[in-house]
Amino acid sequence: MALSWKARRRWSLVILLIGLPAYVVTAVTVMNLIGRPPFWVELLVYVVLGIVWALPFRFVFRGIGQPDPDAAPTPQDPGKTTRR
Repeated sequence: MALSWKARRRWSLVILLIGLPAYVVTAVTVMNLIGRPPFWVELLVYVVLGIVWALPFRFVFRGIGQPDPDAAPTPQDPGKTTRR
């Protein structure tokens, strides 16, 4: 089942506003429970976790910054000029 552009846009907001902070809190909590490793190990773990969280959600975020492909094209305003 493919998600529509609107649904992917909504889910991306939910993931970024609720899921990501929850993931950060969980990662920091787990790192504190196992003890404080050396700085370079801790940095490496956080960098890897910072990349890994987004991998399952690639399909949700793909194309969100583009205009809605299903929307009807809007007519150009003839009086409006574009700056270059």
